[in-house]
Amino acid sequence: MRSLQVRNVRLTIMLLAVAALILVDPISGSEGGGFDFDALGFGAGSLVLLGAFGHCDTLDGPVVGLARKALETGNVNFVLPWVRAEDEAEIRHAFEHALAVRKLGAEARQLADTHFFETLVRIHRASEGAPYSGLKPAGLDLGPAVPAADKALENGSVEGVTKLLTEAVREGVHRHFHAAYRRRKFDANDVAAGRDYVAAYVPYIHYVEGLWDAATGTQGQHAEHPGHHHVH
Repeated sequence: MRSLQVRNVRLTIMLLAVAALILVDPISGSEGGGFDFDALGFGAGSLVLLGAFGHCDTLDGPVVGLARKALETGNVNFVLPWVRAEDEAEIRHAFEHALAVRKLGAEARQLADTHFFETLVRIHRASEGAPYSGLKPAGLDLGPAVPAADKALENGSVEGVTKLLTEAVREGVHRHFHAAYRRRKFDANDVAAGRDYVAAYVPYIHYVEGLWDAATGTQGQHAEHPGHHHVH
């Protein structure tokens, strides 16, 4: 049962990260379109930085929320699904230490809680291959994707998420397609125009390929098929 919960949690984290990536444009780096998919390894069929996204390191995120509940109830099982089995002993030790220190007073309680939050989030992010740079404050602007994904889990309907992502993907594909399409016809002797086309064509192909890889889970499989010619 616990292994199934862990898989579900990790799948949720992955989907949240993919949602965040889809809402970014691979050229400008701005919201609503804006992250270089090649820089993330999408062009190479990889999602090495997936775990770096999401809100699991914020004070109002799911990990810290469950950590508070665990400390209040004295039940560490609330947070164990968020760490690997091999890291469970370290979390249990940190939890027991926090419970003991909390009894020493209000200031000690705050310090103990913070230390436990940091330990838990650090180990959780390490299990996802993501760096840890400290706890982030509550109330961060996470954009529309993550809150929508969380809300879907709460109300039992994913329609809001699929609508949000579908609209963002449609807009992104249209934008990149038209950028390449209107440059595709040029005089063979006009090298500058040719380069202008390539500058739009490559991001378009990488954008579509990155979306497909993220949606189908086929990252890294292109190299296994000699017939697939990846565009760089």
